[in-house]
Amino acid sequence: MAAQARRFALRAVRPAAESVELGVLAREAGLHPDLVRRFVRMGLVDPPPFPRDAAARLARASRLRRDLGLNYAGAVLVSELLDRIRELETRRP
Repeated sequence: MAAQARRFALRAVRPAAESVELGVLAREAGLHPDLVRRFVRMGLVDPPPFPRDAAARLARASRLRRDLGLNYAGAVLVSELLDRIRELETRRP
């Protein structure tokens, strides 16, 4: 059986200097606004005003769901754990 080639889309995300509206956040994350609302209800991102770095978190959770077949709750959990690992690694002396 031939191996399937995977395609990954890269999205440009602006620096986390300001807040953004729901439509802008959804567009930057490459998601439908209703899906962004679902992620807000699940606690992946805080409710509006959204920080600019929220698009990267949403896009990552969406990729985890798509690529690994996780459900939304699992994608949120893995995303939070990855953020926590990154935070702990930056604290190392």
